[in-house]
Amino acid sequence: MDYVLSQSIETNKNDCIVVGFCNDTQFDHQLANCSPELIKQLTQLSKKIHEKGDWVWQTEINTPSVLLFHCGKQSEFDATALTQNLIDITPLIIKQKVKSVQISLPPLIANSPDWQIKQMLLQIDAQCYEFNDFKTTNKKNSALKTVDFCLPEASQEALNTGKATTEGVRLTRWLGDLPANHCTPTFLSLQAKNLAKQHSNITVTVFGRDEMQNLGMGALLAVAQGSIEPPRFIEISYTGANKQAPIVLVGKGVTFDAGGISLKPAPSMEEMKYDMCGAASVLGTIKVCALLNLPINVVGLIPSTENLPSGTAIKPGDVVTSLSGQTIEIINTDAEGRLILADALTYAERFKPSWVIDIATLTGAMVISLGYVTTGFMTADDQLAAIIAKASAESNDKAWRLPLDNAYQEALDSPVADMLNSTFDRSAGSITAACFLSRFTKNYRWAHLDIAGTAWVSGKNRQATGRPVPLLVELLLHVIHTR
Repeated sequence: MDYVLSQSIETNKNDCIVVGFCNDTQFDHQLANCSPELIKQLTQLSKKIHEKGDWVWQTEINTPSVLLFHCGKQSEFDATALTQNLIDITPLIIKQKVKSVQISLPPLIANSPDWQIKQMLLQIDAQCYEFNDFKTTNKKNSALKTVDFCLPEASQEALNTGKATTEGVRLTRWLGDLPANHCTPTFLSLQAKNLAKQHSNITVTVFGRDEMQNLGMGALLAVAQGSIEPPRFIEISYTGANKQAPIVLVGKGVTFDAGGISLKPAPSMEEMKYDMCGAASVLGTIKVCALLNLPINVVGLIPSTENLPSGTAIKPGDVVTSLSGQTIEIINTDAEGRLILADALTYAERFKPSWVIDIATLTGAMVISLGYVTTGFMTADDQLAAIIAKASAESNDKAWRLPLDNAYQEALDSPVADMLNSTFDRSAGSITAACFLSRFTKNYRWAHLDIAGTAWVSGKNRQATGRPVPLLVELLLHVIHTR
């Protein structure tokens, strides 16, 4: 998709023109430099719609079609209303099979034009995303190729940031939507190598089973031993600044999670291909860094494996030794994500990072807590928590902090090892999972993002969302702007 920015509505460049207006203000400012004919047409059309959400479409033979959309009151036209308008408008455009469209919506009062242009771009691109890789019939191919935004006060820099972010989101969604027999740990490593081929400031190192064994990644290998699919540990580095401590992003890469011996129930198990969305979001974010040439150093670490039951699978009650040297009693083999993250978080120490963020579809308890709207995050670092909260607000990629008090740690005490990998009851499941991870992050600043409820849309129309790439990109931009 090609996205461009214009200063005025132009009738000679696109197949369709979309104009949104608010009923308690004049939209003359949107019609500046328009032809008298278009002004007259829009003015007449506006008399036919009276309520928020109403729209009217007029099509002529020799001129662009016009869609006029009622956005409600200007005082109520906020970020939520903007998102809903775009969700309503975009399918209408797609159904008309236009190849190019220009969109002019009222400016937001509480947000800058640069913020608005990025949100409009992200929302429209999300609506236009299609996953047709395995369809031979009934492909939903959109004819739309160009979206022209008429938002005069927005900057080209903001548009470029939005465009790059959508590229990262699309990569993340595509990887998440691929079936597990295609998106294997080896496939993920090849995608990392492809990024390195495309961008000279990206380098990749991939460790196989033998290298992980030599390093001492006993927790990761314990999860991997139940599958014939070879595990991979991927180290992908983006270098955009000299001699600066990197930010390390650690993404959970379980390409299919059947639960191991602690087998999951069959209903919805097909969605467990999405258990690598944390890994996908790391690759997507690294891609955005490269596209924007950000002046920052970022290291992505992706422990990747399947989690399957077999005669060689790890068993409840087994004890393994992690890369940190700490021993773990495994009482639930379906609590595997924290095991592979433990070794990756220990490995992260060697980079002497400014801080580390792990991203994981870690706990079903997070879905119970926050549903499918908000990502939960935990950290003992108040300053880092404030940065994440600010990045969430700026990106409109919602996240909310949960507690990480030491009082929760005792639930992980084991009678035979240094710790349990799970707890004996279901209370505070997301928090105790983060407490487990915190035991491997003592030597640097760290936060944990649990995207179990936000990484994909569940059900018959299941589809990856690409979250939290917008949040992660905003985090990195914050670091750049405050240095």
